[in-house]
Amino acid sequence: MTKLVVGCGYLGHRVAARWLRQGEHVAVVTRSGERAETLRAEGFEAIVADVSDPPSLKSLPEAATVLFAVGYDRQAAASRRAVVVGGLQNTLEALPPLALERLLFISSTGVMGCHHGNWVDEASACDPQREAGTCGLEAERVLQSHELGRRAVILRLAGLYGPGRLPKLADVQAERPVAAPEGAYLNLIHVEDAVQAVLAAEQRATPPDLYLVSDGVPTSHREFYGEMARQLGLAPPVFTAPEPGSRGAAAALGNKRIDNRRMLEEFGVRLRFPTYREGLAAVCSGFRQTGM
Repeated sequence: MTKLVVGCGYLGHRVAARWLRQGEHVAVVTRSGERAETLRAEGFEAIVADVSDPPSLKSLPEAATVLFAVGYDRQAAASRRAVVVGGLQNTLEALPPLALERLLFISSTGVMGCHHGNWVDEASACDPQREAGTCGLEAERVLQSHELGRRAVILRLAGLYGPGRLPKLADVQAERPVAAPEGAYLNLIHVEDAVQAVLAAEQRATPPDLYLVSDGVPTSHREFYGEMARQLGLAPPVFTAPEPGSRGAAAALGNKRIDNRRMLEEFGVRLRFPTYREGLAAVCSGFRQTGM
């Protein structure tokens, strides 16, 4: 039976590739016709559609497992809410329901908002302080209230990093001052461990349910960038306070520490990168070898 990935980006493409290597038939949704040709060459059934455009979703295939991993493109014409909330609603209405056994929805720990540096788990309250978190929480509630929500597992991911995705890398490399909040916690998950969590959720979670996905070792923004510089053999960064209203300043509004014990215990995953130090070591080693 087909597995369908809606949003074949940084995480979704990696999950789709793992399923393909396992011998599954994998259909993927992308907005780009050019990207679709590349994906077909890789062995996927590629569908050109836009989640914010309901008519384009009419050709979605029957699938036993659906991964919804749509990120928001700031260059897109549609608003964040139209993509994150409306896009999920449109997809739910377009999915052939009879074959569907499991719907995996990628959300974010940003929906939880600020907990003043305290530990949080799946039972903790949500009070998002940023638009991304507000839209994400609304999307979760749309899913939970839909009839297909009974087959859904929500995965709230901490900050994704990995090959080709290191925040502030250009500033660290150029030894420019790095704008980073002081004191606020940063919760992370390496993309390969996020893939592990998605695959485990398909096999081991009992819907409807919700999990926090993080390495469970919060750090600070400044410690993270300092370790990045060290792994790259560069001078320790000089830090500045983020400009008011900037993304860096907004990051401090999510100050909390993510408890990942339920994910580890119920999914049975063993993280390849149990802290940001191991993850950065692997990414920076690859960067030194390839420049990417």
